Amino acid sequence: MNIRVRYAPSPTGKQHIGGVRTALFNYFFARAQQGTFILRIEDTDQERFQEDALQDIYDTFSWLGISWDEGPDKGGSFGPYFQSQRKELYQKYVMELIEKEAAYYCYCTQERLEDLRAEQQKAKKSATGYDRHCRDLTEAQRQEYDEKGISKVVRLKIPLDGETHFYDELLGDITRKNIDINPDPVILKSDGFPTYHLANVVDDHCMEITHILRAQEWIPSVPLHVIMYKAFGWTPPKFCHLPMVMGNDGHKLSKRHGSTSLVDFRKNGYLPGALINYISLLGWSYDDTREFFSVDEFEKLFTLKKLNKAPAVFDYKKLEWFNGQYIRKKTPEELTSLILPYLIKDNVIHDPQTDKEKEILKGIIPLIQERLRLLTDVSDLVRFLFIDVGIPDSRMLIPKRLDKEKTLIVLQSYKEVLSTFIASTDEENETKFREKALELDVKLGDFLAPLRIALTGTNVSPPLFESIRLLGVESTLRRVDQAISLLEKE
Repeated sequence: MNIRVRYAPSPTGKQHIGGVRTALFNYFFARAQQGTFILRIEDTDQERFQEDALQDIYDTFSWLGISWDEGPDKGGSFGPYFQSQRKELYQKYVMELIEKEAAYYCYCTQERLEDLRAEQQKAKKSATGYDRHCRDLTEAQRQEYDEKGISKVVRLKIPLDGETHFYDELLGDITRKNIDINPDPVILKSDGFPTYHLANVVDDHCMEITHILRAQEWIPSVPLHVIMYKAFGWTPPKFCHLPMVMGNDGHKLSKRHGSTSLVDFRKNGYLPGALINYISLLGWSYDDTREFFSVDEFEKLFTLKKLNKAPAVFDYKKLEWFNGQYIRKKTPEELTSLILPYLIKDNVIHDPQTDKEKEILKGIIPLIQERLRLLTDVSDLVRFLFIDVGIPDSRMLIPKRLDKEKTLIVLQSYKEVLSTFIASTDEENETKFREKALELDVKLGDFLAPLRIALTGTNVSPPLFESIRLLGVESTLRRVDQAISLLEKE
C-alpha cells in the first residue's frame, strides 16, 4: 500500500501546538513508510478565511524545515489543494447522495432553527439538534419552496436506528448508536460551499488518503463520516485519533496556559529543532529513556505503535530546558547568527556591527552559551558590554552583610587590583581579589558583589573576570567610579 496522509488546516488563525503536532505525526509517519505527505487547505468557511493565517501555515513549516510532497504551492496529481477551488466536485457528489436518497434538501430558515433551539433548551431535552423537519418532504412540497425562492441546504440522512462502528488504530473498536449522532447535519450550505463533513470525506477519498491522523476531538465526527462513506459505497481510510495535549491543570491546552501559537514561540527565541523534538514527544515515545531525536531519526523511527493513549502534558519549563540543550549544540558561528537579530531589535548593537561590537560578540559567545534558555535572553545578559546600563538602585550595591561605609571601601579597593588585571591570568586575579577581601575582612562573595552590580546593573551576569576583559579596564574603572559617586549620595 502506498501510504498517503494529509495535514488539512483551516486558515482561520495562527498555527498552534496541537495542529503542528498533528502535522509532524503525519509527516513522520509518511516518511517512515516511504509514503506521501499532503497539505490540503480547508478554506470553505470563506467568512472566517484570513490571508495572513494562510501565510502563517507556509511560514511555520518553512521555519521548522518540514515540507509536503503535494500541496497548493507544489501541485500534484490530486489537486486543486484548496477546498474552495473544488466546489463543483462537492456539488457533483452531493447530487449523487440525493439521488441515492442518502441526503435531502432542507428549506428551514435561520429563524425556525433558532426557535427550535430555544424550544429544546426551554424543555431541557436531552436530545437536541435538527428535528428532521424537511427529511420527508414530497416532490410537490420541494417544488413549492423552490418556486418561492426559499434558500436551501443539503442535509445527510442519519439512520434512525442501529449503530455505526469503526476501528481506531490507537483506541481500538468504537461504536456509536445512530440515535446519538448529530441528527441530519448540513453537508452543503446555501452558498454552494460544503461543510467540513462533506469536503473532508470527498477529498480524502478523491485524494486516495490511506490514513487519517488527527486530534481526538474529531472522534464524534467519525460515525457521521462512516455513514457518508457507506452511502457513497467507498471504503474509509484508517483512522488514528491522537492523544490530547493538556496543560498542567489537566485541561486542554489553550491560551490560558500561555502562548500556543508557533509564531509566538519563534519570536520568543525557541529553536525549530527543539520545538520539533519536544512537540513530537507529546503522546509518542520511542522508549522510556530517550529524549533527543533529530528530524532524520524521527523520519526513520516513527510508528503508530509507539503512540500513547493517555493525554500528553505540555510543560513550558521542559520545553525551555530542551531549547537550552539545543542552544548548547550550536557552533559559535551558528549561535552568533541566531542571536544577532535579537540584539539588533533590542538596540544593543548596531546594524551593521562595529569592529568593537564584533570583537565583543566573538568573546561573549562561550560565556553565555551555557546560560541561555531562549534566544531572547541574550540582550539582558550582554547589554552591559555594549551599553553603560547604569545601576537601577544604589542600594543594590550593598551586600546583606555589609553597610554603606564598608561597601564604599570595597569599591575603592577594586582600583588597586584592576590596575594589573589585563596582564594577569584569571587564576592570578582571583588570588588578588581573594587576598584583598581577606585584608578587608570581607567574604569573597560579598567582596565581588558590588563590582558585578557596578558593571552590569544586575546580580546575574556572565562570568565576572571574562566580562571585565571584554569590557576593558578603563570602562570597568569608570563604572566603579560611577557606583562610588551614586552610593556616596545615598
